[in-house]
Amino acid sequence: MSFFPGKDPVAGDASACDAIETLIVPRTADIGEFQVRRALPSAKRRLVGPFIFFDRMGPAILRAGQAVDVRPHPHIGLATVTYLFDGRIRHRDSLGTEMVIEPGDLNLMTAGRGIVHSERTPEEIRGAPLSISGLQTWLALPDGGEEVAPAFSHTLGEDLPLLDWEGVSGRLIIGDLHGLRAPVKTATETLYADIRLAPGARFQIPATAEERAIYVLEGAVEIAGETFPSDRLLVFRPGDETVVEAQTGAHFMLFGGAALGSRRYIWWNFVSSSKERIEQAKEEWRTGRFDIVPGDEEEFIPLPEK
Repeated sequence: MSFFPGKDPVAGDASACDAIETLIVPRTADIGEFQVRRALPSAKRRLVGPFIFFDRMGPAILRAGQAVDVRPHPHIGLATVTYLFDGRIRHRDSLGTEMVIEPGDLNLMTAGRGIVHSERTPEEIRGAPLSISGLQTWLALPDGGEEVAPAFSHTLGEDLPLLDWEGVSGRLIIGDLHGLRAPVKTATETLYADIRLAPGARFQIPATAEERAIYVLEGAVEIAGETFPSDRLLVFRPGDETVVEAQTGAHFMLFGGAALGSRRYIWWNFVSSSKERIEQAKEEWRTGRFDIVPGDEEEFIPLPEK
């Protein structure tokens, strides 16, 4: 989720595989009732394409009476991408949006110059055991586009192209891949796909995107003779076509896109090419100058002290 109390993750050991530029072992922290693994940003890698933040939430079972309750909090300079494998989350934001995110749907919220949102388990399904599993990633906005007006879009899973050939299944979420194109519009060239391999299957990752990585969700993958277990982020060397194999089956996310033209700073929920802009956003949240979230006005996450 957007709120994570842990420090940046520690990068994993360098891989012996020539196809892998960086291997990252995510840092794990508890946020209330379940665990989150953060793979980006890390000590050795801040971004992959526009992706500046990559959180794996769950999988977990919430007991009766437990729920996801991320109180209203602000963002600038980024777009949040929420994608669920299991469970439901109600998104509300300061634009007046209210949307329940279902598994397979894409929730894209562009913060631009500033937005506030909350993420909670829908009231109507509380009181019984609940499963939760998914990803939240952030896309840093490009030079000249960091201060755009905030916006929200939601794409149903049934409207996203399916990957379906021998031993390969999944969904293209953003971008172009193997002749498919997702209908989702982003500010920069972006690639994001949910891919499952049956035992013995293989998947070729084209070199069309400038920067590419996978996050292994389940199972183990084999690349150029090296095997990598689940909960690993593997950043590929640019310009190489890479083949991912799975002897016993695997589930992974493919992501990346065009590299940004300048450095990005990240502090709490704020991303910017300017440290001064982040300081301004901190003061605006501290003094209550961000908009409120209709329907969720009673609570908020205070500005961290550090």
